[in-house]
Amino acid sequence: MFSATENPFASTHSLDTNPFDDPPQQPNYAARDEELRRREAELQRRESELHNKAEHIRRHGRNNFPPFFPLIFHSIKDEIPEAHRKTITRIFQLWLVLLGTLVINFVACLFVLIGGSAAGGADLGASLGYMIFISIASFLLWYRPIYNGYMKEQSLYYYLYFFFGGFHLIFSIYMIIGIPSTGSAGLIQTIRAFSAHSWVAAVLGLIATIGWTIQGLGNAYYYREIYVHHTAAGHTMEKAKTELASHGAKAYFTRG
Repeated sequence: MFSATENPFASTHSLDTNPFDDPPQQPNYAARDEELRRREAELQRRESELHNKAEHIRRHGRNNFPPFFPLIFHSIKDEIPEAHRKTITRIFQLWLVLLGTLVINFVACLFVLIGGSAAGGADLGASLGYMIFISIASFLLWYRPIYNGYMKEQSLYYYLYFFFGGFHLIFSIYMIIGIPSTGSAGLIQTIRAFSAHSWVAAVLGLIATIGWTIQGLGNAYYYREIYVHHTAAGHTMEKAKTELASHGAKAYFTRG
């Protein structure tokens, strides 16, 4: 009744095929497309940030600091990567504390002189020099280098910061002590003012001592944090020498 080629009981599946086998794997095109879309969105975001920065500079000009007489462009938000903005913001705040401390220290030394201190004239003259020179030197020699270091991630700036920032830490200790005739209204001067009942000089000296201590300890803390970052980023003295040979001092003033 049936031909040799027709078997009604034959299975519809091949003898070599197991119906329970997993289907063949297909490339994960959806994940690949999602990754491409993510990268494209990231590129567009970066391009938008660069455009916004360029537009901000075009509209407001490059020089915005100091506010009363703009000489340079300074914008942590626009120039420092987001991951490091908090660090640079804290260092900038410590620099502002330093400026305030220098002013208070000068006024305290003025009242030390008025209070009849034999070394009051030397203290006043030195404190005036500190207020002018340290304000400028601290910005140019250790704040600006670490600002540029985090902005450009170049070794040269980190070594400039470590060198001059280290000197500033030593100077802070020197000012906290407050040796008479050194221009510091620090601890020794404050104790003397309290003993002599020169209350204005004593209170101002106490505030100056606290200011020196706060900015000194803060800078010491971030000095260590920056060293850890510098090491992890692979910065070396050899790289710093190469950068100095390639770019020279002009790299300090350029924003590229």
